[in-house]
Amino acid sequence: MSTFPIAIPRPVHPTGLWNWITTIDHKKIGILYGVTAFIMFISGGIEATLMRVQLAQPELDIVSAAVYNQLFTMHGTTMIFLAIMPLGAAFFNFVIPLQIGARDVAFPRLNAFSYWTFLAGAVMLKLSWIGGATDAGWFGYAPLTSIDQNPGKGIDFWIISLQVLGVASLAASFNFIVTIINMRAPGMTMMRLPLFTWMSFITAILLILAFPVITVALIELTFDRYFDFNFFNVARGGSVVLWQHLFWVFGHPEVYILILPAMGIVSEVLPVFSKKPLFGYTTVVLAGAIIAVMGWMVWSHHMFTVGLGPVANAVFTITTMLIAVPTGIKVFNWIGTIWGGSIKINTPMAFALGFIAMFLIGGISGVMHAVSASDAQQQDTYFIPAHIHYVLFGGAIMALTSGIYYWFPKFSGRMYDEKMGMAHFWLMMIGQNVTFFPMHFVGLDGMPRRIYTYAEGMGWDLWNLVATLGVFILIAGFAIFILNMVKSWKSGPEAPGDPWDGRTLEWSIPSPPPEYNFKEIPVVRSLDDWWNTKQGGNVKEVPVAGGSGDEGHNIHLPQPSYWPLVTALGLFIAAYGVVFNQLFIPWAISIIGTFIGFVGVYAWSLEPVNDPDEDSAH
Repeated sequence: MSTFPIAIPRPVHPTGLWNWITTIDHKKIGILYGVTAFIMFISGGIEATLMRVQLAQPELDIVSAAVYNQLFTMHGTTMIFLAIMPLGAAFFNFVIPLQIGARDVAFPRLNAFSYWTFLAGAVMLKLSWIGGATDAGWFGYAPLTSIDQNPGKGIDFWIISLQVLGVASLAASFNFIVTIINMRAPGMTMMRLPLFTWMSFITAILLILAFPVITVALIELTFDRYFDFNFFNVARGGSVVLWQHLFWVFGHPEVYILILPAMGIVSEVLPVFSKKPLFGYTTVVLAGAIIAVMGWMVWSHHMFTVGLGPVANAVFTITTMLIAVPTGIKVFNWIGTIWGGSIKINTPMAFALGFIAMFLIGGISGVMHAVSASDAQQQDTYFIPAHIHYVLFGGAIMALTSGIYYWFPKFSGRMYDEKMGMAHFWLMMIGQNVTFFPMHFVGLDGMPRRIYTYAEGMGWDLWNLVATLGVFILIAGFAIFILNMVKSWKSGPEAPGDPWDGRTLEWSIPSPPPEYNFKEIPVVRSLDDWWNTKQGGNVKEVPVAGGSGDEGHNIHLPQPSYWPLVTALGLFIAAYGVVFNQLFIPWAISIIGTFIGFVGVYAWSLEPVNDPDEDSAH
């Protein structure tokens, strides 16, 4: 019996926009994550396009040096924290409960809270453009972030928005760890988990371990800026190298937070369209776990030119070379999967194969950076952006795009246009190589990173122009992608439940899935249980649509709630108040936001687990 003194209003079976605002259905939250992250991806792409246009020719003046600094800082921060990470989270939300045979995540309201908190952090970061965005790089090196050198609010927005985004990531990570451990279908042992779920599980553990490090660093930076502390103030005994250590102890596991879900997607797509089981399933799982552990042993390869000494440089050279081994094992496993298979090349498969090729190029240049003597020459040249874009664009974005096409029939109930999908693939493959490969040349020729213009006669003119033209090829590809997704979702052919002859449990239910996912929780008897069930002939055809809505009406599911949104709104207001703590009464805005957040948490905690009407009827 509720002890709340006033009856709490609750949305009951809302429709329209209110349905999306109050939803705690993991599938809808996954779609919200995906659409929001893609909008952020577009905004980061606009920032990148402006940079490339500025560099197309020598001595252009399309944007000023100050704006250029803001552009590359916001581009890097956006793509890492607002695009690639939440695109991975979109797949976590939509796919994992379906793959493990669950009806929802362990904590549905916490799941909704993680999305609204992510949206709050994203909006806060982008609002900083109004008064001047952060301009110290996505890595925020001290002393560029000190109050003396950077007195504007841009750095403060960056600090606080990253803290808010960290809350969202931690909430989601705890939720999915508990979901995967406790809510697997009967018979689904850990070594029967689909590869995407495995890589997501490892990623969630990495997030929980890595984000506290950057949280501590950002708190120290906040204290330096607001309360005159001296963590990074060299003149008063602080250390700028301390910031680099803290940032990269977080930053290098972060690279694997970005790439492991992509590896999981590719490990799902390749077996389906090769008509073969994944080659070396156990080895691929083990390689993912080794990458996660070794990701904590390589951070100082970002600091080879700082002056840590030959012993430290030698140690991190060796560990950085060693971490290439489990990654190489995965590549050979993927090749072994397609070798001799009955390969079907369609859009998801094309993007998965493209991922292998592009990620391999990025991996090779990464091994080059592992050698500290070589890195000393390449450091802070355009060779570094070439490497990171092959890893994160050619790698993570290619794989995430493969996943979008692969699961599009499942989350939309519609089939996409295959010709438009392949046109998108070829434009993206050509565009990224035309854009990013020339960066190797100008980097080896000495062009520094993060310069907003350059003089004639340096030998960089041609390749910078080529790279800028490549951006417009990418834009054309993504325009086709957007058109394909919108058109197909609205009027594409209805998708069968199992359009790809899939291997995992999400393909055993209708497309799109009903609200309750599974009318009966499946019993898993083997790895790739759905595939093996079909081979045994013990399955009927999966229906096309999500059913009449009558099936499963006795299944109890948590009901919609707006309290996660209210709680996230309170956090947003409190965080905004930290940035503008001198308005009105100091810290008044933060106090108001904190109060709203506490009200949201309190009311949320008193909501019944299931619909009270259903509880009383059964």
